[in-house]
Amino acid sequence: MKVLVINGPNINMLGIREPDVYGAQNFKALEEFIKTSANELGISVSLFQSNHEGEIVDVIQAAYGVYDGIVINPAAYTHTSVAILDALKAVAIPTVEVHISDISKREKFRQFSYVSMVAKKTICGHGFDGYKMALEYLKDNA
Repeated sequence: MKVLVINGPNINMLGIREPDVYGAQNFKALEEFIKTSANELGISVSLFQSNHEGEIVDVIQAAYGVYDGIVINPAAYTHTSVAILDALKAVAIPTVEVHISDISKREKFRQFSYVSMVAKKTICGHGFDGYKMALEYLKDNA
């Protein structure tokens, strides 16, 4: 199984940005956690992070016919990007949405997700473990 893991804007600032919300571990630690989790599950994983909506759309489109699943933390684009939603719908690759924090308990504007309209599952508030949970879900359900 091949899975593409996409992280959106400011996820690269983990450990610096609001550690009370996102924790003290940095982005490199997240990437290592994802790689280790994928290896334990026997999943081949590719990682991508961008602060640019169009780059995320391009990577989703390029995933067509290449990946068996997508794990995406669209970050701030969760609440604003119809373009990312449309790209995920277009490629129809089983997708799991992940958020490090629990967006349902955040500011009102953060409680809506376009990506959840297409995601097979949304995992919120489990920190880094949410990524492993997403990989496990795809392995069992994709």
